[in-house]
Amino acid sequence: MSKLKNRIAVITGGSRGIGKGIALAFAREGAHIVFTYHSNENQAKKTVRDIESYGVRATSIRADVGVEEDIKKTVKIIKEVHGTINILVNNAGTIGKENYLVDMPTEEWDKLINVDLRGIFLASKYLTPLINLEEIGKIINISSELSIKGRAKFTHYAAAKGGVNSFTRSLALELAPEILVNTIAPGPVETDMILSDMDREWIEKEKDIPLKRLGTVDEIAATALLLATKEGNFFCGQVISPNGGAVFL
Repeated sequence: MSKLKNRIAVITGGSRGIGKGIALAFAREGAHIVFTYHSNENQAKKTVRDIESYGVRATSIRADVGVEEDIKKTVKIIKEVHGTINILVNNAGTIGKENYLVDMPTEEWDKLINVDLRGIFLASKYLTPLINLEEIGKIINISSELSIKGRAKFTHYAAAKGGVNSFTRSLALELAPEILVNTIAPGPVETDMILSDMDREWIEKEKDIPLKRLGTVDEIAATALLLATKEGNFFCGQVISPNGGAVFL
């Protein structure tokens, strides 16, 4: 428990799924955690307890990452609790509803872009100034394999995640070498959201990749841990895709 000792990590959408997995992986290595959640207060409280079981401090903040005032509120709370941060993980996102482009309601497009792309813009804009530059800072954005290969009926999702990849490359050029910005683009992962929202046929289809299974949250969290620690200090502007062979870069 030393790789991230006393580091302050902020994780958007950190109460469950990949976000929670990353929060716990960081906490095991000694990081204090601040995470946002959208609405499930009971789940957020449980996540706080789980994080604190590793002897670190956990702070949960209810916020919609696509709402500028919510991000400003988040910044204010972080300043009061910790003052500065070391790591930002832009994880909050949504999958959206399947629709052919010609049938997609404009509101559905706007809703997904607001969370998955605007949310990363807002969090990065307002939280980057809090990163302590005494040591190398880290920003880790969560994208998707679909940003690389695309998928019918998911033009909104693929476009948003493709935007995250390009955003990462551009921001990496702005902030290096003091702050390193990278993206993780996971393949199909076994999260509570996938298991509860998708039918069994869809899940089995997702397993039709070279490794013949879904990825685990822990496998994605391990990738985030690599990028967050000093072992990840030679990654800059990269899109790393743990995807079981679903797509080759």
